[in-house]
Amino acid sequence: MIMKSITLILSVYKKVRELGILLSALSRQSHKDFDVIIADDGSGEEMESFVRNYKSQANYSIKYITQEDLGFRKNKILNKAVASSNSRYLIFLDSDCIPHKDFIKAHYENSGENLVLVGRRVHLNKKLSDELNEELVVSDSFDRFYIKALGKSIGFNNPVSTAEEGIILKNKTIRKVIGRNMRIVGCNFSVSKELLYKINGFDENYVGPGIGEDSDVEHRLRLIDAEFKSVRNLAVAFHMYHPKTAESNTNYDYFHNNVKLKKEFYCTNGIIKA
Repeated sequence: MIMKSITLILSVYKKVRELGILLSALSRQSHKDFDVIIADDGSGEEMESFVRNYKSQANYSIKYITQEDLGFRKNKILNKAVASSNSRYLIFLDSDCIPHKDFIKAHYENSGENLVLVGRRVHLNKKLSDELNEELVVSDSFDRFYIKALGKSIGFNNPVSTAEEGIILKNKTIRKVIGRNMRIVGCNFSVSKELLYKINGFDENYVGPGIGEDSDVEHRLRLIDAEFKSVRNLAVAFHMYHPKTAESNTNYDYFHNNVKLKKEFYCTNGIIKA
């Protein structure tokens, strides 16, 4: 089996249209040495059928893993994806985030052994999300899509949030300023598999959205002195609109009352079970 330089892990649940647009955008990536794992939290037959058909036409390798739908168990399926990956370096992206053509390149060129790379996303409104399709994201027009987002970022009629995150900035001085105090966002970050295994991956005690797939992981990576570096305005992604997800209060309680107080970097309910 040929080992790729990077594995892109895509977390998905039910969003077949969005995943199709994302997979199409990946066909145009400037960095070609990657494979994809679709980590599906139990979407069902429609998703399985879609991925099965898509794999036959993709110009990159796709592995599909899923689990029974027993509620929000994103961390569990992410751990399965990490364990089944063949690359030394992993990028995490949500299925409703559509990457710029240099997205993987930005993560690859800035990666390092003890580094965690953290990016951001443009929050599209519904109108611009509806404009995205598989044909658009493989065209040169998508390279300028951030201009549309910027044009919709002002006013009171459902403006685009964080449109400035779509601008590619390569000036090192500017990047040093805008990259301060960056935190992990679960939809756009990358890390070596070795670092993830040191903390035993994602803590499956988190059930429901919020904290478990980003803040908790960041906290435990910092406990082992991992370094954090921004790829903001380099690894650009456009987040397709959906109503705001209600986060779990139980997760917040678990994080603050257990993880932060104990200051233990290794979770017992992770990739490797205690």
